[in-house]
Amino acid sequence: MISHREKRSAANAGPPFWPFPLAARRAPSPLRAGHLLDESPLPSPPRCRPSSPPPPRGVHGSGLPVPAARVRPRLGPPRSAPCRGASSCGRSASRRSKARHLRPPRRRSRNPSQVGCPPSVSRLLVLVALLVLMSSFLATGLDAGSGGGDSGGDGGGGADLGWLRVFPHVLTASMANFLFGYHIGVMNGPIEDIARELGFQGNPFLQGLVVSIFIVGAFFGSLSSSALVDKFGCKKTLQIDSIPLIIGAFLSAQADSLDEMLLGRFLVGIGIGVNTVLVPLYISEVAPTKYRGFLGTLCQIGTCLGIIGALSLGIPSESNPHWWRTMLYAACVPGFLIVVGMQFAVESPRWLAKVGRFDDARKVVESLWEPSEVDKSMEEIKAVVANDDSQSSWSDLLVEPHNRVALIGGSLFFLQQFAGINGVLYFSSLTFRDVGITSGALASLYVGITNFGGALVASNLMDKQGRKNLLIGSYLGMAFAMFLIVYGISFPLDEGVAHSLSITGTLLYIFTFALGAGPVTGIIIPELSSARTRSKVMGFSFTVHWICNFLVGLYFLELVNKFGVGAVYAGFGGVSLLTALFAYNFIVETKGRSLEEIEMSMSPATPGKRE
Repeated sequence: MISHREKRSAANAGPPFWPFPLAARRAPSPLRAGHLLDESPLPSPPRCRPSSPPPPRGVHGSGLPVPAARVRPRLGPPRSAPCRGASSCGRSASRRSKARHLRPPRRRSRNPSQVGCPPSVSRLLVLVALLVLMSSFLATGLDAGSGGGDSGGDGGGGADLGWLRVFPHVLTASMANFLFGYHIGVMNGPIEDIARELGFQGNPFLQGLVVSIFIVGAFFGSLSSSALVDKFGCKKTLQIDSIPLIIGAFLSAQADSLDEMLLGRFLVGIGIGVNTVLVPLYISEVAPTKYRGFLGTLCQIGTCLGIIGALSLGIPSESNPHWWRTMLYAACVPGFLIVVGMQFAVESPRWLAKVGRFDDARKVVESLWEPSEVDKSMEEIKAVVANDDSQSSWSDLLVEPHNRVALIGGSLFFLQQFAGINGVLYFSSLTFRDVGITSGALASLYVGITNFGGALVASNLMDKQGRKNLLIGSYLGMAFAMFLIVYGISFPLDEGVAHSLSITGTLLYIFTFALGAGPVTGIIIPELSSARTRSKVMGFSFTVHWICNFLVGLYFLELVNKFGVGAVYAGFGGVSLLTALFAYNFIVETKGRSLEEIEMSMSPATPGKRE
């Protein structure tokens, strides 16, 4: 006999959902406990059974308590009582069947929102929606509050429409970042279907190899990018680089063996490695000074949209095991669009001047920049080229001031990766699973939307608050988010509170990462570099990025198994604080300054004011 107090305890059992304090009960699986929920047909009348002790309460064999409000009163004889014949058992079953239809089950829920959408999912949707709304508000409202743009570069991209002249060219180049994000997310869902069809199902090493070979290709692509850009320029290099992207996606889509899949993913990685170097470099050299930061955030926005696009297109893969081929074939389309679109895009005026085509460089500047900037910009470009028109080499990165810029670029990417972005993304699906979101694609979609919201805010603040302030604030926010998660998982808290802190910390970390650590790192490195070594510095910095990316992915789980998630996340928070301190002491503000002005200020031969 169960007491009234035990019934109340069972009714309140189960993990609380987030973010509200009311507890939610985890419903038993309908496959195992459908008869308790009055959702399954009544079984045939039971046969006579010998006396047996009553089984433990709860879902069969699971140990989970059954809410008292859902326990149906026993109408027949107790299971421990001796059977009185088949006819008696049949009458008991008939009475149970009649009682089932006359008295529907009652749900004594103190929270009406438990009916319908799972509470954890609905609460998370609310939080993500609030983040996106806040992003949209900041991306529009702060522009009006700042009073618009001015010649000093304090205005954002939304202050006037001067950025529209260069926007089509930058947007075409940013499609390469869309492909980057797409290839990150395309393997999120269908990797199991790919393994099953290509014959390596159940082998986690080979599944991981299919994903990580992409990083190996990107490493070699970033190393080769400098030579391609110096010889062919940004425009033609983007077109040439589309070849491995298209061929790699096609080979992966029609692969009938593991070797073909690995080759295709490796070629895609080479193309992505070149593009990640090339696109921010192209934007920094084409965009007017006033809008350089705003347009530079299109790299981060394009990556976010690519991830969201891959996850959205992958929804049919849950019911169609061959859908992954369609997803990979679709990756060929942006590659073709880049080839065609860049044919109508302009070449970098800095590269044109570097190879002696000053008339062509002036035509580009006149078509994209404001008339008041043309003469001054061309004079600065000619002065920089005249001071050093020799060909660059990798050994130049060992000479002042190029070595200082290369050290800053490599350090920023090193610290960015060891601040834990990939580890947080890996564990985000497990964090969401704790609050009832079992779909990895859905969890990644929440992450992508949050990342996109942060990038929107960054696009508006980049030319107002400056790169340095955004970078410092971003890493401070990431550190706070990490320590929030550590507090939630390391201290004895209520389960609902712990889940709330974990989810809030995860989304806050991703949002603040997209606010500065993600976009600013790719924008400020080409701004600090000289025209002579810009491609070399970018290639070196992104090579460091891919090496650190690979190392974090390789040893992250091993560190978690050895020290625990709390200790590893605390380390990520410490690195974030260290990066904020590094940015405060070593990063030069580049807001509102032309690339030539920044270069002359950092050159020991031409002293200038450093901010």
